[in-house]
Amino acid sequence: MNKINVSVRHWCATVLRFVSVASLFFLAGMAFQSNRSSAHSVEAASTHLYELMVYHALPGKASDLESVFKGVSGLQDKHGLRAVGYWIPKSEDPAWQNTFVYLLDHSDRESAEKNWQALHADPLFTPFRQAAIPLIRQKDGEYLVDEVYMSPTSYSASK
Repeated sequence: MNKINVSVRHWCATVLRFVSVASLFFLAGMAFQSNRSSAHSVEAASTHLYELMVYHALPGKASDLESVFKGVSGLQDKHGLRAVGYWIPKSEDPAWQNTFVYLLDHSDRESAEKNWQALHADPLFTPFRQAAIPLIRQKDGEYLVDEVYMSPTSYSASK
């Protein structure tokens, strides 16, 4: 029995030495690394400003709304509203049913607003607006259109 206690004590001492040496190397590595790096914040990587638009169409009218945007897309481009893409979501989630989505790329908020004003002032835009109005859902007299401006992060592929 005494022989077993000696073997167990020897094993425990060996494990303790190993853990102590491993911990020492770990702490030394951490101290070395902390001197080499510093924390940095995530910032926008460019001056690009994206605008996401989500239109909530009346039931069954998303493809009709898509047709309106297919026609107006050239006019948007003429006025500096650069479309990244247009989409009809394919989802079983009721929140995405009857929606039409598109994404614009602006250089900054000021030029975005100027370009939107120019589009809305163009007489060629009026027929497209009139065609879209009866296709978009309303709530309390407001059209259901979600809009958000977004800046890419420093690690985004779209900088």
